[in-house]
Amino acid sequence: MTTPPSVRIVERNILMFRRMWWSSLVNSLLQPMLYLLAMGLGVGALINSNEGSTDALGGLSYIVFVAPGFLVTTTMMVASVESLWPVLEGVVWGRQYEAMAATPLRAGDIAVAHALWMIVRTGVAAATVALAMALFPSIRSWGLIPAVPVAILAGVAFGMPFAAWAITRTRDISFPVIQRFVIVPLFLFGGAFFPVSQLPAALRLIAYFTPLWHGVELCRSLVSGTPMSGLAALGHVTYLLAWGLIGGVLMARYAKRRLFA
Repeated sequence: MTTPPSVRIVERNILMFRRMWWSSLVNSLLQPMLYLLAMGLGVGALINSNEGSTDALGGLSYIVFVAPGFLVTTTMMVASVESLWPVLEGVVWGRQYEAMAATPLRAGDIAVAHALWMIVRTGVAAATVALAMALFPSIRSWGLIPAVPVAILAGVAFGMPFAAWAITRTRDISFPVIQRFVIVPLFLFGGAFFPVSQLPAALRLIAYFTPLWHGVELCRSLVSGTPMSGLAALGHVTYLLAWGLIGGVLMARYAKRRLFA
């Protein structure tokens, strides 16, 4: 019996999806593993050999110090990309948000939907990085489990304000500027690769103000088992929540002005 063309198309699409899924999974695991090998073991071997380096890193080896930073910077970068061009796509190029506005959905529903997508998208990214981290005995700990939600929260803290900005734009000319002059400097100087205390005072204050430092500090404490007071941990979580909530409120307000006026 001959297989109908429609069935062959469906089977081919399923096979293609499986290949893409496995390719994505392998890449998601391979990239953090290579990063940890290069930065944690390669660069870390040079840093750990220097006298006094462990004291400068709070008593941690370099791979234990840098791995939680990579976990949070990953969610930061994923959330920033997913909250700029896709949101502009929704209001300008594809106009999916206009279609949503034509339904009983409200502006707040659109903001909540984007926040939920940020949780899912950054959650997948954080989980794969945490899985790669678990393959290294020196950073394998039960603290990886609560570190994943903290990294997700840090991603949402970046994603929602960027989405609020993107929904007001008509072109993406500012998006590469944000990536080059906000995300990349934070990636390098936000406390992921070296202590923020090593920065000049002015840059140190900027780093403390950003959500990245708060997420990195909390994840590093969880993964390494470094004691942190409950009040300090609550302060970090509250700060990250505030960024996400403020960004969500602004996104809902700007969406209402643009789509429901």
